[in-house]
Amino acid sequence: MRTQVNFKTINQLAVPATISGIAEPILSITDTAIVGNIPVDGLESLAAAGIVGSFLSMLIWVLGQTRSSISAIISQYLGAGKLEEVKNLPAQAIFFNILLSIVLLLSTIFIVEEIFSLFEATGKILEYCISYYSIRVWGFPLTLFTFAIFGIFRGLQNTFYPMIIAIIGAVLNIILDFVFVYGIDGYIPAMYLEGAAWASLISQAVMAILVFILLLKKTEISLKLVFPLNKEIKRLVIMSLNLFVRALALNAALIIAVREATALGDKYIGAHTIAINLWLFAAFFIDGYGAAGNSMGGKLLGAKDYKGLWKLSKKIITYGMVISLILMAFGFIFYRPIGHIFSNEAVVLNTFYGIFFIVILGLPMNTLAFVFDGLFKGLGEMKYLRNVLLSATFLGFIPSLYLGKYLGWGFYAIWIAFVVWMLIRGLALVWKFRRKFKPLVQNS
Repeated sequence: MRTQVNFKTINQLAVPATISGIAEPILSITDTAIVGNIPVDGLESLAAAGIVGSFLSMLIWVLGQTRSSISAIISQYLGAGKLEEVKNLPAQAIFFNILLSIVLLLSTIFIVEEIFSLFEATGKILEYCISYYSIRVWGFPLTLFTFAIFGIFRGLQNTFYPMIIAIIGAVLNIILDFVFVYGIDGYIPAMYLEGAAWASLISQAVMAILVFILLLKKTEISLKLVFPLNKEIKRLVIMSLNLFVRALALNAALIIAVREATALGDKYIGAHTIAINLWLFAAFFIDGYGAAGNSMGGKLLGAKDYKGLWKLSKKIITYGMVISLILMAFGFIFYRPIGHIFSNEAVVLNTFYGIFFIVILGLPMNTLAFVFDGLFKGLGEMKYLRNVLLSATFLGFIPSLYLGKYLGWGFYAIWIAFVVWMLIRGLALVWKFRRKFKPLVQNS
């Protein structure tokens, strides 16, 4: 049966994917907003939450790439009508991924102080980083497990169930944040930053349990480990390794940005924490159409429907741009109130307002990169995605950042470098897609 590429079918995938996609940044934003308003050491707590959040995001993004690989392979086999051939693949992929995450968790837990010292964290900020991370890190394997199953559902053209799980997790996290951070008189003591960590960990555990139940009840995919290895395990590993390297390059940019902001001073890392959380929130918001491209793109490629694939690319970028323009308008209209959600520290807010316009103006370029990034993952073009990110980071972001620093641009240099980074990523993907698939459309 031919896949329909229209507003309805795209948004049936994109809207739930958008809602589930923003769950993770909502968790971070909630922590940032609540932690930033802690009455005791609020600025230090905000800085620590930002540093630890960046490091954990790196770990999750680096090892969470199996999700995209599983989604691509399942959607392609679904489009080709051969889903039965890869039913035992997800269990094998998830088992090895979780095993690797546990090894990484155990290897970092004993060198926490050394890790966050590399981020220029010192004194009370370093102390808070250690206590916050020591709790939140245990949610790392749970998040990877949840993400991998989200990938299975996405490959099956189902983004609705991940949306439900993400909403439950986000709402639960917000409630627990208020309860644990500020406490309840006579019942629960205020735990401040550690309370935010416990709220995130419990929410991640609940999401993992619920998504596991849904997979068992609503699909025929089994998580029972069965041998021999599936024939597609080699391709999945190669795709995941390419995305692994890509994620390292991506996080190199994010971590260098955090390190440079921390080196500038407490007010800068506080402002950067707010800005990067808003940047990630917008990224995941726009990425809903990248998720639709991921699911439908793989299926259309499996069916060799190149005209449908070309039509899909045009529609998802159009819809994504509309969303980015709405977000831009929202950002400029509520320019100052947005900052007050996260902090009442005047010195942090003034620093944040100084660069927030760059975050907003960069949204269309981000859209181009995120939407085509999702589409390319569905097509299995992981090697090219790897090369684009390596080029954008080491030939774009890092040179721009340190040139700006040399020229005395200070905090502005970090966010100008982000603009350069995203511009390279977006344009490179558009060029490759047109070059590869336009001839296939013309000949089909």
